Amino acid sequence: MKHLIKVTLLLLFVPFLLLQSCQQGKGENAEASHEEHGHEEEEIALNEAQMKAVGIKLGTVSMKNLHTVVKANGQLAVPPQNRANVSVLSGGIISNISVLEGEQVRKGQFLASIENQDLLKIQQDYLSAKNSFSYTSAEYERQKQLRQAGAGTGKFFQSAEAAYLSEKSGIAAIENQLRQLGISPGEVSAGKMKHGFPLRSPISGTIGKITANTGSFIQPGTSVMEVVDNSKIHCDLIVFEKDLMKVKNGQEVNFQLTNQDDQQVTGRITGINKSFEDESKGVTVHAVIDNQAGKNLIPGMYVTALINIGQEHTTAVPQDAVVRSAGREYIFVVDNHQKEDQGKRETKAGSKEVHFRKLEVKTGTAELGFIQISPLETLSEDARIATKGAFYLLSKITGGSDSH
Repeated sequence: MKHLIKVTLLLLFVPFLLLQSCQQGKGENAEASHEEHGHEEEEIALNEAQMKAVGIKLGTVSMKNLHTVVKANGQLAVPPQNRANVSVLSGGIISNISVLEGEQVRKGQFLASIENQDLLKIQQDYLSAKNSFSYTSAEYERQKQLRQAGAGTGKFFQSAEAAYLSEKSGIAAIENQLRQLGISPGEVSAGKMKHGFPLRSPISGTIGKITANTGSFIQPGTSVMEVVDNSKIHCDLIVFEKDLMKVKNGQEVNFQLTNQDDQQVTGRITGINKSFEDESKGVTVHAVIDNQAGKNLIPGMYVTALINIGQEHTTAVPQDAVVRSAGREYIFVVDNHQKEDQGKRETKAGSKEVHFRKLEVKTGTAELGFIQISPLETLSEDARIATKGAFYLLSKITGGSDSH
């Protein structure tokens, strides 16, 4: 009976062991297949006909003298002397605005007119002072002649002289006040009284935002509009402390307009501040812009700048040799493990095959079609790479991984 029970248990346990062994074998095969596929995902082989069809060309890594740059961000701005607020010295009601926002104006051009009832009183005071000054001037000359003839007294002459100088300075002050308001004293003297005064452009440039309307009352010192001269536009860049000692006056700068399809303009460093900004902990660097192409540059535009700080003899490859995938950068190297014919092997059909493997790199300065690279693993001096067609190789590898 005991023998029968042992045989029965053995018959039940053997199938279980066989099933477990099969499942383990399948898992090991799947893992081996995955490892094999993972290796294939990093390599690809093409024959000469395929390489010619897709335009893949081979070359070597070379040493190039590329410009070393410091990257900085900033905004376009204009100097204070090229931006003006059109303000009023005396309050009043705007009776006319003759310009529109965005309109080009020249220095001294009429922009608007302000009506002010107090202006009439100023002109009346001016005429009264001039009429009174006629008598004072005549009396001063009479006392002066009497003194020279020895007939007058010094007391009367001093009194006439004091009155003459006082009224003369008062008239000059009123004349200056009228000129500041844009009114000619000569016209007032001729009887041409003004009930309003004009606003004129202090500089040549473009009309900015107009902050008032016709009929509105303007307090003294209020800005009605602004005029901006973009011909002297420059860039204020923020350079951080680690790069500050590399930046000097006179260095060339290449600007990319961040929100304008990365349009490029050039410039030159003209000034470096001597204090840190509170928020960014960087130093403001000023650069003038050479806008010979006449691009529409507006103060406030954001730019990315590359400051040329010198040249460096560095490892470089053609820019077409570098591809980007998932935030990383790669080149494709002919597999050095393939000994036959420097990485080429004969296939059954007699054609030659080239094996490429993907190598991650870090890039730096780019200039004249070449880009600086720093491979993440050792690369031999005679290593050959795909200088053209690297994107095709990347797409083939990506497609292969999808199928796996």
